[in-house]
Amino acid sequence: MPNHSPDVRVLDCPADETPDAQELLEAAMQWHFGPETGSPFWLERAKKLDFDPRTDVHTADDLTLFPNIVNELRDVRVEDLIPRGYGSFTDLYGVYESGGTTGAPKRVVCMNDWMERWLAFSQRKLDERGCPRGVNWLALMPDGPHIFGAALREGARRSGGILFTIDMDPRWVKKCIGGGRAEEAGRYAEHLVDQAVFLLETQDVGVLITTPPLLERLARNERLVELINEKVSHIQWGGAHMDADTRHLFRTEVFPGIELQGAYGSTMILGGSLERVDTTGEDRCVFDPFSPYISFSVINPGTGENVAYGERGQVVMNHISKGMLLPNNLERDTAIRMRPPEGQFGDSVTEVGPVASFDDEVVIEGVY
Repeated sequence: MPNHSPDVRVLDCPADETPDAQELLEAAMQWHFGPETGSPFWLERAKKLDFDPRTDVHTADDLTLFPNIVNELRDVRVEDLIPRGYGSFTDLYGVYESGGTTGAPKRVVCMNDWMERWLAFSQRKLDERGCPRGVNWLALMPDGPHIFGAALREGARRSGGILFTIDMDPRWVKKCIGGGRAEEAGRYAEHLVDQAVFLLETQDVGVLITTPPLLERLARNERLVELINEKVSHIQWGGAHMDADTRHLFRTEVFPGIELQGAYGSTMILGGSLERVDTTGEDRCVFDPFSPYISFSVINPGTGENVAYGERGQVVMNHISKGMLLPNNLERDTAIRMRPPEGQFGDSVTEVGPVASFDDEVVIEGVY
């Protein structure tokens, strides 16, 4: 039991400040489970919990008390996800969906204050890697109901550039692959590559954001490799997994001299992490989450216990903010558990890879 009443004002701290993890967590419990401030979804869901989040949740370990509720987000009314404390829907930035990799898409709400906070974090990480400001971005990434597209549009504008995009429907590619129509999926991917050629030949582009499968296809096109090496200084990849050998090949042979930075996250945490700057010389792609709002743990799925540092397990993600509470979400990824930087809430991860199946569904990444 805390010896004080949590101050919910910590939920509104400036975007460039990092709140104390326990203070944030306790304030979030008061907010999301308070009758006047919590969302209809969580207030109703709390009736089925065998603990009281307002008195029993204070640490990262306590988040494991929660059930994984993300599958319930496939059919819940999005209005019921918005905390009553906001007072109206005018603070809603948007409604976003998962990629539908393991069935019907799940939906989350993104409030204006969270988008401000995530964009500030992302810009800090880009600056750390020397990503140039004042240049245009080209995104070969899903937009529409996918949160990453919305964030890229705003991120490019705030960094002083223009965002160019292409049409992409990753669900169609997954449907083709799942239905045994790999050739059709390949033709669709080449259609996406053709659109990239048009843009890179005619426009100034300094930052390229895409998925590993599409980056591999871009790398097969000699003209595109030439254009990218001529114009682009920073490539950010995400949305699917990249193995260490492929990453090394891109950095040393295909796109030498271009900064390659990975991104790892999920719609179910309303964001994610950008690859940390490597100061060890080990050339490992390590992701530190946006602590304390987003946290990772790496567990043995059979026991639910954390694996040892340096061992592989399945990733669990948590999101704790004023706008959303999404705790204890077992993701469709495995990773090696890494020791976090000092003061970070939760683990860091490296060598992320997909599980073969999840929720009794075969995991199909496609182009995303």
